Amino acid sequence: MQKTVLTFLFTLLFVWGMTPQDTPKDYLQADFHKQRRDELRKLLPPNTAVVLFANAERNRANDVDYVYHQDPNFYYLTGYHEPNAVLVLFSETQTDTSGKKFDEIIYVQERDPQAEQWTGKRLGVEGVKEKLGFDMVFNGKEFEKFPLDFSKFDMVSFEDFHNDYRDKSGNADLFDLIKTFKEKANYPSNYNSTRNQLYAMISAADDSNSGNLASTIKRALTRDPELKDDPLLNGYVNAANDELRKEIKNTVLVVQSESNLDSRVLSMAMAKLREIKTPEEIKLLKKAVEISSVGQIEVMKAMHPNMSETEIQGVHEYVYKKYGAEYEGYPSIVGGGNNGCILHYIENNKTKVGNDLVLMDLGAEYHGYTADVTRTIPANGKFTPEQKAIYDIVYDAQEAGIKASVVGASFREPHIAAYEVVAKRLMDLGITQDENEARIYFPHGTSHYLGLDVHDAGTYEAFKANSVITVEPGIYIPEGSKCDKKWWGIAVRIEDDILITENGPVNLSEMAPRTTEAIEAMIKQPSPLDDFKLPELD
Repeated sequence: MQKTVLTFLFTLLFVWGMTPQDTPKDYLQADFHKQRRDELRKLLPPNTAVVLFANAERNRANDVDYVYHQDPNFYYLTGYHEPNAVLVLFSETQTDTSGKKFDEIIYVQERDPQAEQWTGKRLGVEGVKEKLGFDMVFNGKEFEKFPLDFSKFDMVSFEDFHNDYRDKSGNADLFDLIKTFKEKANYPSNYNSTRNQLYAMISAADDSNSGNLASTIKRALTRDPELKDDPLLNGYVNAANDELRKEIKNTVLVVQSESNLDSRVLSMAMAKLREIKTPEEIKLLKKAVEISSVGQIEVMKAMHPNMSETEIQGVHEYVYKKYGAEYEGYPSIVGGGNNGCILHYIENNKTKVGNDLVLMDLGAEYHGYTADVTRTIPANGKFTPEQKAIYDIVYDAQEAGIKASVVGASFREPHIAAYEVVAKRLMDLGITQDENEARIYFPHGTSHYLGLDVHDAGTYEAFKANSVITVEPGIYIPEGSKCDKKWWGIAVRIEDDILITENGPVNLSEMAPRTTEAIEAMIKQPSPLDDFKLPELD
């Protein structure tokens, strides 16, 4: 009986796997991921091995896990969406015991008909070879037995572990793969990635100007309790001059030579790669942004004072799904009135937005790439004079920030430009008395990179062509602020996604209205949801 059932399952899964599936055709192709791996090799020091793990599966409650989401770096380099996998990539070609040459190996989760009946088809070894273009592919359980000597490499670079993974039943899960790596690579029990990075910074330091680095290390020691007693780091911070710091640097170099483990080089290399988007990435990112912009438009048309924050969120996210976006790029923020003053407000449980401004910071994730678009609109369709005054300051600040987003400008330039506008205009309204007070009402930065992560990887150096950033100034005046009460509860953020090009900034989210006049006009437009009525429930 058991044999019959297993045979049926094998047959069912085989037939299902052979049946063409009606799925999107605009995913990134295997050639993209291979080219990214080749580019990574160019950034690695000689004789380096990179080890990168798939994301952990995370539990939501009891026997229910969160929907699985791949680690962005792992997806970027492989195209693999499944858990329990590890990529090993080499800066130079390797040769195995049989004479076969290779420069990468990927270990993936094994095919399992019974598990696949519950959680969906797995690619397995053959699927990864066929669809993702890898040559050296093994089941995860082979990682332990594969004769890979990490000690022969000058550097073994990896992203350090956060201990947010579980040991599940069976073998070759993420827990086992990481355990095997630690054994193979002689990973010390007291390894600290921040210490590793600070030691690397000391090793590369300019001996004639080490005081600035000492200040940086001092700040790091206050943030990481594990490092507060490190004798070398404390010695470097407390050294009286450059010459004494040079002596400590020599000791650090000796300590570093005793281990080939590194948790800095890979993250730095990935930041350089991911900062500059390829044409394929820009196409997907542009679609995610346009989907999010349409969401803003449809909510403007549907908006009325009796809507709840949750309902507003739902309309946005319905638009995302309608266009085939798999996820939201981050928890949706919908804040009516004073709730908008909470920068990452995600409760979204106000039952009626009334006559307040509604701050809506949401982004669709399309094939891995996420948008980040914010609009602030009056729920009743008309800005009050006070709301409009604050809104227009933010709009002008954003215009200044976008104008500053050009190739060669420093990453801080949009913020400097936006802050200057906000600081002056808040004083003009009597809300603040000097420029420094503007930080009370504009407490965050203006830009971050955008891509596979909403706060994407990047170098934060001078702007380069084909990078994508946000420009998002805001003013938040919570109830009880030290200004006239007529301003209380006003929160405005305007956020757009900007492609930096050699010909200047391009606003990818420009289709979503930004001016007060354009927003009020859009709110007057009819909505497909005007006649959508649900029955009353107790």
